[in-house]
Amino acid sequence: MNRPPSRITREDLEQNRIRTMLDNTPGAPALLSEDALEASWRNALTSLPAPHEDIWLFGYGSLIWNPMVEHTERCPARLHGYHRGFYLYSRINRGTHDNPGLVLGLDRGGSCCGIAFRIPAASLETELPMLWRREMLTGAYLPRWLPLRLFEQNGRHAIKVKALTFVMNRQHPGYCGRLPDSTVVAHLRDASGLYGSSRDYLWHTLEGLRKEGFDDVYLSRLWQQLELDRS
Repeated sequence: MNRPPSRITREDLEQNRIRTMLDNTPGAPALLSEDALEASWRNALTSLPAPHEDIWLFGYGSLIWNPMVEHTERCPARLHGYHRGFYLYSRINRGTHDNPGLVLGLDRGGSCCGIAFRIPAASLETELPMLWRREMLTGAYLPRWLPLRLFEQNGRHAIKVKALTFVMNRQHPGYCGRLPDSTVVAHLRDASGLYGSSRDYLWHTLEGLRKEGFDDVYLSRLWQQLELDRS
């Protein structure tokens, strides 16, 4: 089954087009200022596990299939202590104020598989502002340096690193907690926003994980329900 690609591009972030597109819309008041975004990513830099070295970024949702950041290496990884779920209402990217979609976030407990991207130290002051414009525009996530296991190609050995990871901000007004599957499916089925539909967001994430050899039971279950609803 063919699906359209994500609508956001690297050039959109470089030109700060998302903020421009949202000016004079109901979503505008929710946006953090450029000064606040810069302060946030610079604060993250001050707590680098190894200053002046490359960093690892953990992708568990759209970063898996549309990273856009400059990276020199990517590899399968697992994060312990957090799990993936549709915990964030999306009223801009994958939905609207009248018809909110849902996107993934990491919440406490369990573990989560994904992809780790190695960002060169020389590129951090270029890549992090773009990353923050993408992930932190409304402050829905909290940037954290968390222990990550990187898996070699044979999957038998794991290397431990600290990786930049965006986890759920439970104080954010868009945080919805764990919703029943039927409610999640209803939002994924009907909502579409600036970056496309919530349905496509789920499909791309699920396919991106499968290409890396991961099977997410929760995401697969939601997709199967969406397909049943269409039949």
